[in-house]
Amino acid sequence: MTDYPIQDRSFTLTRTLAASPHAVFTAWTDPRHLGWFHNPDMPTPAEPIEVDLRVGGTWKQQMIVNEELSYPTGGIYLEIVPDERLVFRWGAVGGWPELDGENELTAPVVTVQLNDLGKETELVLTVQFSEHLDIEGVQKLMLGGTREGWAATMDRVKESTAL
Repeated sequence: MTDYPIQDRSFTLTRTLAASPHAVFTAWTDPRHLGWFHNPDMPTPAEPIEVDLRVGGTWKQQMIVNEELSYPTGGIYLEIVPDERLVFRWGAVGGWPELDGENELTAPVVTVQLNDLGKETELVLTVQFSEHLDIEGVQKLMLGGTREGWAATMDRVKESTAL
């Protein structure tokens, strides 16, 4: 397990993808292309992926972690700049992280920044933990594998968009 400085309320991960910013943005926003988000070691969930791509709209899909654990995840879109930037409050109602009622204020905000490198795209993903979440809650998420989970997710999108 990685030790994180107690004051860290965010982390950033970067990958270079062999795809255009448009292809990467589509992979993040089109339900027909979001299958890469699922755990590749588990069966594909029967529930359809839902995307309402507008500020205030939601993205929701079922995650199967293992035979005993599955839950909906996704987000509420806060900012959408096609082929450049996607910002969402991470989670789902009835899912993980929980986005019901007051829990929405403590949910992390994820920023997906796409930088055009010509024939490639630099994907910069930042997870910012809410100021409404106490530092013990942040550390629990960090030590619980949030960073490693997002790193694996970025590797899956990199693989899915490879030319």
